[in-house]
Amino acid sequence: MLHRALAQLLAPLAVAAWASASFAADPAAFKSERISVETRGSGPDVILIPGLGSSPEVWEGTLKAVEGYRYHLVQVAGFAGASAGANADGPVIAPVAEEITRYIEEAELDAPALVGHSMGGTLAMTVATRHPDAVSKVMVVDMLPFLGILFGPPGTTAETVEPVAAQMRTRLANLAGQERRTAVEAAIAAMVRDESQREQPVTHSLDSVPAVSGQAMYDLITTDLRPELKKLEKPLTVLWVRAPNAPITEEQMGMIYRMSYANAPQVELKHIPDAYHFIMFDAPERFQSELRSFLAGK
Repeated sequence: MLHRALAQLLAPLAVAAWASASFAADPAAFKSERISVETRGSGPDVILIPGLGSSPEVWEGTLKAVEGYRYHLVQVAGFAGASAGANADGPVIAPVAEEITRYIEEAELDAPALVGHSMGGTLAMTVATRHPDAVSKVMVVDMLPFLGILFGPPGTTAETVEPVAAQMRTRLANLAGQERRTAVEAAIAAMVRDESQREQPVTHSLDSVPAVSGQAMYDLITTDLRPELKKLEKPLTVLWVRAPNAPITEEQMGMIYRMSYANAPQVELKHIPDAYHFIMFDAPERFQSELRSFLAGK
């Protein structure tokens, strides 16, 4: 009886401690100049990768709703208050993808599932196509394998869109003060439909290192993973939306996604209506349902 009473007394404290440790230090003590990784929960391994200018906090609602997994939350150096580290100079996307792969190896993860939002989707696809044996499945949250296609006419290539990418890199790196805040707030307004959810991504973006944001955007626009998708034979789920300011219809956006992922015939493309780019914010129940099905293999 004493043991039972003590257990009942301590149970709420244990739950509170577990919740407060939601971003506890990773037991593998992984060291990197490009990423940090923290873990939460227990069960099959799932790596969650946020987008440009974001922190792992974007997944908080998801983690609470979709339990039963050991989540590995990636923080890219230079974003959301994290120091730039090795991402301060040169390319960001390819080196960060290699660091995520190294983490999988050093933490001895057995082919985890990868889930990436926006830039995180590009990172997940880069890891999965260049190290296909390292992962079991991939979910991409609103990202194309070649973002540059949206910045040029039909037939645009990484080479032809490079000048546009270079201009955007320079602009993002040099934005400062009120001009930067105004630009960030306008960008997030077009990415998050729910106004009550916009403060966090705005703060994270403003707390990011401008030069790292600029270089990462350059990398995203000039990275074409379409040919490499042939190497990915694992399950691939892609959630997509039509941006509110996109000068094309939902049908046309759907066609762009189908053509872009043509080299991955196993892909499941799922349109999420009534949501902007941050699907996990604007359509949390639908996103959580899709994630559960994806992780369960349904």
